[in-house]
Amino acid sequence: MRRLETIELFIKLLSYPSVTPEDCGALSYIRDYLGDFEAEWVNRVNVKNIFLHKRFSDGPHLCFAGHIDVVPPGDGWSSDPFVPRFEDGYIYARGAQDMKSGVAAFVQACRDAENFNGTLSLLLTSDEEGEARHGTIEVLRYLDEIKMLPDYAVVAEPTCEEVFGDAIKIGRRGSINGVIEKIGKQGHAAYPEKAHNPIHKVAQVLPHIAGVDLDGGDEFFAPSKFVITDIRAGMEVTNVTPGKLRMMFNVRNNTKTTKEDIESFVDRYFKDMNYLLTLTQSAKPFMTDKDSKIVKAISGAIEEVTGVKTAYSTAGGTSDARFFAEFGVDVVEFGVKNDTIHAPNERTTPEEVEGLKEVFDRVIAAF
Repeated sequence: MRRLETIELFIKLLSYPSVTPEDCGALSYIRDYLGDFEAEWVNRVNVKNIFLHKRFSDGPHLCFAGHIDVVPPGDGWSSDPFVPRFEDGYIYARGAQDMKSGVAAFVQACRDAENFNGTLSLLLTSDEEGEARHGTIEVLRYLDEIKMLPDYAVVAEPTCEEVFGDAIKIGRRGSINGVIEKIGKQGHAAYPEKAHNPIHKVAQVLPHIAGVDLDGGDEFFAPSKFVITDIRAGMEVTNVTPGKLRMMFNVRNNTKTTKEDIESFVDRYFKDMNYLLTLTQSAKPFMTDKDSKIVKAISGAIEEVTGVKTAYSTAGGTSDARFFAEFGVDVVEFGVKNDTIHAPNERTTPEEVEGLKEVFDRVIAAF
């Protein structure tokens, strides 16, 4: 297959209406485009995943990773979200920032790599914007089984804030969801002494838990905060006090706060009450050492290409980088600006996409 220019490749990928979990043929196209890379499909349930690799020599294994799936377009677009539009120096399409720009950049960089001190690979999934249960995590399990886990990984999620190159992510917070059920005794509002009103009980502890920092954070992480997201009780009548209250909360936790810490925190304020606590952890926090080879390589490449001294960030939600960290892989995230991700008229510039490809070229050369 003939080599496309980087922006041609980007436009091609944007044209696939690959809403999770569909890839609409994009992954097969990338496989054919990288014809000299060995390809393995690791499909699970209704999700397509592909792992492509090329061994140049003995040495480290560097993996570029990303997702081809996008969120639904939604309303408010000025044009068809899957027909890329050029206007005022921008390219508009769903996935322009999140994250077909990153995929186009590293696919092109890997195709152009003539030499590498080790193994280059690409891990691509169509299940990141959904539940992410059958995507990257499944490929990494397979690679672990066949002893092919990478040493280093770059996930090309959009990371920059004000200008291209100003931020990379060397870690992410985890996410812990909780439900507290406070059991009371239903009764008549006119006879409160005969009931046990859970609203009154919980109201007494709210000032001590709502929005409270569970730790002090550190150089890279903000404090883990106890964020209440919903409180429900009663039957929407004025003459009956409720028999049960249900409160939901979320903690975006850094590496200093665990599920066990949250259990202890809740119990400190609810131990004298009849309550039930349910906790689920959808993502674990991770941190890649700032002195890791991959952090230094990408930081140096960004400064060479953009002149910007990048900042290390852990902000934002979750990404598939967390799965690499679970397997002990040093992982960093870097991509274009993220100011229109998941929004109508998502857009990026050709200059950022080409700059991202050049950064990845230099990262490959640095190894």
